[in-house]
Amino acid sequence: MTQHGYDGGRLNLPFTGITTFARTPYLEDWAGIDADAAILGAPFDGGTQYRPGARFGPRAVREASTLFTFGHAGAYDHEDDVTYLGKDVRIVDIGDADIIHTDTIASHRNIEAGVRAILDAGALPVVIGGDHSVNIPAINAFDDFSDIHILQIDAHLDFVDERHGVRFGHGNPMRRAAEKPYVSGMTQVGIRNVSSTAKEGYDAARGIGSDILSVRQARRLGARGVIERIPQGAQVYVTLDIDAFCPSIAPGTGTPSHGGFLYYEVLEMLQHLSRRHEVVGLDLVEVAPAYDPAGVTAILAAQILMNTLGFIFHARMAGG
Repeated sequence: MTQHGYDGGRLNLPFTGITTFARTPYLEDWAGIDADAAILGAPFDGGTQYRPGARFGPRAVREASTLFTFGHAGAYDHEDDVTYLGKDVRIVDIGDADIIHTDTIASHRNIEAGVRAILDAGALPVVIGGDHSVNIPAINAFDDFSDIHILQIDAHLDFVDERHGVRFGHGNPMRRAAEKPYVSGMTQVGIRNVSSTAKEGYDAARGIGSDILSVRQARRLGARGVIERIPQGAQVYVTLDIDAFCPSIAPGTGTPSHGGFLYYEVLEMLQHLSRRHEVVGLDLVEVAPAYDPAGVTAILAAQILMNTLGFIFHARMAGG
């Protein structure tokens, strides 16, 4: 019988094998999740107002993630002198939520069911979108939590209430989240220039206590300063829109916005967050690979996800 693990004698290079996120085990039975974190694809872009294609984001990010999985146990970071994501961190990929074309409500319901299954198993949900509307069902699944703070890293505020009857598109997720009694506050970082949200949306966000920071304001504060604005002790859900990054490094998105973050700026925010707060959920959205023939956007997304998972679980283990 052929052995397929690196330790069993097979090199298992990134371009071989079946593509799951970071080559983690695929688990089809959502009732059987037994892991520290579970990856859920949410390939829905029916909430998109401009360029579609984020439905192919989960597949692209999974493929890109194989670049960082050469079969060795964990990833050693010489700057931190830490090996991240060793064998003691169990991650599974539970595949994609079922998407019903043209039916936002049914598709969102299926995404919510996936996140609930992960939470019921006591694992960290990691959702790969899809457009930013997939955050709505993800946050719906946290209704058993008493108090979560949302850290949104994004070019756009996404605080539209309703526009021509649309309430569940990719411009609405933070408004829908703000309506939840268990969402205690938001820190919205990277918001810049011309936005899809009108002034009344900004006024409404500030009215519920949202802390809104542009890229330039965040740079003046520094990564640590941004994270220190989040209330001490808050449980934090992270929603990361790939258009938070400068399109010079992340062109593969439907709504690119110049003036965005560079890689280390976001990485350092997430590292400080992981050291200071319990991260209870994570989504990364709006990767649309068709607009990036070189594939660097998907690689960026996979790299930031893997590093963030490393930070989260290292901090949990260091904290006992």
